[in-house]
Amino acid sequence: MNKKISVSVAITVALIAMTVTFSITMIVAMQIFDNTVTSVNEKQSMYNKLAEIDKYVRANAYNPIDDVTLNDYIAYGYVLGINDKNAKYYTEKEYSDLLAVQNGKLLGIGVDLIKDATTGYGRVIRVYSGSPAAELGIEAGSYITRIGETDTKNLTKDGMLTRLRGEDGTTVSITYLTRGTNEEKTLEVTHVGYTTPTVDYQILNDTYGYIHITQFGSTTASELDYAVNQLTSSGVTALLFDLRDNEGGLLDSATECIDLLVGEGVIAYAEYSDGTREVLAESDVNQVNLPMVCLVNGNTASSAELFAASLRDMAGARLVGTKTYGKGTIQAAPQRLSDGSAVSVTVARLLTGKEECFDGTGLTVDQEVQLAENTVMYDYALTEDGQVLRAVSVADTLTGVTTMEGSTNAGTQTDSSAPEDASSAPEDASSTDGGDSAAAEGDAGEEDAGSADSAAGEDASVDEEAE
Repeated sequence: MNKKISVSVAITVALIAMTVTFSITMIVAMQIFDNTVTSVNEKQSMYNKLAEIDKYVRANAYNPIDDVTLNDYIAYGYVLGINDKNAKYYTEKEYSDLLAVQNGKLLGIGVDLIKDATTGYGRVIRVYSGSPAAELGIEAGSYITRIGETDTKNLTKDGMLTRLRGEDGTTVSITYLTRGTNEEKTLEVTHVGYTTPTVDYQILNDTYGYIHITQFGSTTASELDYAVNQLTSSGVTALLFDLRDNEGGLLDSATECIDLLVGEGVIAYAEYSDGTREVLAESDVNQVNLPMVCLVNGNTASSAELFAASLRDMAGARLVGTKTYGKGTIQAAPQRLSDGSAVSVTVARLLTGKEECFDGTGLTVDQEVQLAENTVMYDYALTEDGQVLRAVSVADTLTGVTTMEGSTNAGTQTDSSAPEDASSAPEDASSTDGGDSAAAEGDAGEEDAGSADSAAGEDASVDEEAE
């Protein structure tokens, strides 16, 4: 027999449910209120502190205050204090220059540089065909000693590149030393457009395809596709990818390049602060069925590290050289602020397809090879480069030409293997502590001496960039 619930009982149950719901709602609301009040109080405390400092300084400081410079340094300080080593603040000029470079309105002279550890000067490591520098006869191995009236010993790598830029048709004065001489030459270089390829390739030992990727830019995937097709059509039996000193660049470009080479699978994930993960890129079933070796070093960073890790995980590639930089985070495109400046912050961690993160740890190599002390890769021809020689030996093993023991013993670089011309730096150059000849982007925060307005690196602001 069905039992009927009295009206009074039903009302009581409803009241209890309403009370419980109200209580839960109030608890949640109070927590939100408390968090909001705490946040407001913290912000108010921060603003009050700045106001106190400002009031005291303006009342007592001897030197005049430039408010624009002051505001920029406050912004720099804020970004430095948010526990995000890859966050970046751009002054109005820096952000304007960055956009101009990306839009092709500011041009260089057609050279790539490193900060030479021995001399402190800017050392030319590459001259682009058809560029103003090439037309004037500037060669790789030269040292740029002055840009305008500024001694390059006082500039960082980014500072030198910034000062070499200008609008189409404008000129810049450079003073340089040809390698092996002490004769300085001064030239007026006119900025004009030129092509800057990011992929170079050749055949080593009539057997292996060597592909040097300098960075991952908007044209890298198409350049790589062409290089791989040319090499495979020539009958190479393995591919050697040189990623040394590749500081990364566009994440989308790197994943496109990976997709060209590996089979089906997830290439990368983004992991957000709440722990959720999103697939960033996947590869299709098409792949290159050749053994692969990746050359890496301590300046291999970001997207280049993802490239190397993905080839190892998804195509069985071997890594040769030294441990990589360890930058596995994703930065948002710079957010423009009301005064024309901009800020970019880390929005996620970058994970490989195996859901592993190399941020802060870098990638360990399968075959470690150190170059001779006080030398860098640019000191060697490919046939003399110990890291390249070891990569060739590893390729020999992968293709069955030699045993693993033969591979391990090959390409060991010692001090005696330094190139003969490694000591041909200018005699008047003072010695420095050496080291970061082409520092990874995440480590390039130093500014030019006495300046806060050096322009950011050319690859520094793109959506989902993995610097």
